[in-house]
Amino acid sequence: MFLGTVTWSCAWRSTHDPAPAAAVVAESRFPGHAWRQVNPGVQGLDAVRLREAVRFLERHGCADGARSLVVVRNGDLVWSGPDADRMYGVYSCTKSFTGAVLGLLIDDGKCTLETRAADVLPDLAPAYGEVTFRHFATMTSGYRAAWDEPQGDYTNGPSMTPFVPASTPLFQPPGSAYAYWDSAMNMFARVLTRIAGEPLEDLFRRRIADPIGMLPGRWKWGTYGMIDGVPINGGAGNHKAHVLISAREMARFGHLYLHRGRWKDRQLLSAKWVEEATSPQVPADYAIKSAAFDGRGVYAYNWWTNGIGPDGKRKWPEAPAGTFAASGFNNNDMFVIPEWQMVVVRLGQDQNGCEISDDTYGTFLSLLGKALVDPPRDPLPDPAETADSSAVSPAVAGARPGTDAPHAVRVRAARIAIRGDDE
Repeated sequence: MFLGTVTWSCAWRSTHDPAPAAAVVAESRFPGHAWRQVNPGVQGLDAVRLREAVRFLERHGCADGARSLVVVRNGDLVWSGPDADRMYGVYSCTKSFTGAVLGLLIDDGKCTLETRAADVLPDLAPAYGEVTFRHFATMTSGYRAAWDEPQGDYTNGPSMTPFVPASTPLFQPPGSAYAYWDSAMNMFARVLTRIAGEPLEDLFRRRIADPIGMLPGRWKWGTYGMIDGVPINGGAGNHKAHVLISAREMARFGHLYLHRGRWKDRQLLSAKWVEEATSPQVPADYAIKSAAFDGRGVYAYNWWTNGIGPDGKRKWPEAPAGTFAASGFNNNDMFVIPEWQMVVVRLGQDQNGCEISDDTYGTFLSLLGKALVDPPRDPLPDPAETADSSAVSPAVAGARPGTDAPHAVRVRAARIAIRGDDE
């Protein structure tokens, strides 16, 4: 039986820092035209240990090492590589930008996670009539495009014609399995474009990029060309239809999500959306239909989280449980670490024959954590949640992120919402 969308809220309070939430928020800055760069010690980091973490990434971070590494803590730049202003195509990090546009459209009341894509684009009705926006955002849609056959090592939706639906889905029904699939995200971008009535890049620029100060000359979003007179930005990040951006500008996007959609005194994305979009949404016990990238237990709404996978382990065991990330080919990655009030961006174009693994990033993050000289904080609570204790689920009230109780609640909620049952 379909039980509808299940949501939850948590009121987290640090056991290390008894200061009220308002005092913690006041310590975090928002950059103006440029980031303020400070000595690491100003923001509670040991400079020698921070350098050790950076050296590890330089040695194990493939050809581009840490040249485009940016580390932001409490809104101040504490590390910046020499190529931090160089623009890179960030490939599948683009998916997180697409997810942000989905959040804007939901906030505007133009759609919901349960909106059926075929109601927006009738071409999808014959084979994909039951696919919802939730399915697309969690890679559980089963969508497959024509000519989606593997192209060498590229097996997860490489079609150059992603807007032509294949007659046979990857799996049925939607929501019954997980498959990380680029063509599905590109089709999703077309659907979102039709709802928005404008290119995703234009909406993102007006509602997010400009308000958070992303420099126009340091980012842009590639397209698949025009359909019905409107440019269709890539939703997946493949075939050069990706976001191109510098590490400094990317860090602004991460800083927005660190603050749950708030920039200074403006709520650009709802805190509820940011929380759900960066919490695990795909149960670990799902079947998997594409071995390219396994998101079971860790994939959210177009973000990767430090959830618990089918092997019972976290994606980055050495990192705080609340960590989430945007990740793309060529070792383009951004980590947002709420417990540390930190954003880490590493960009490059060096994955041919050398991939920075989760284990390598895990060790780097562990070394970064050892550089902290003040206690780590829990994620900042939403003022609306702390003001209304009745909104907090008794099952998770007061729980630290990543503990067994809230994880079990979230996994069950995700299973109900995506698959529509409560087995």
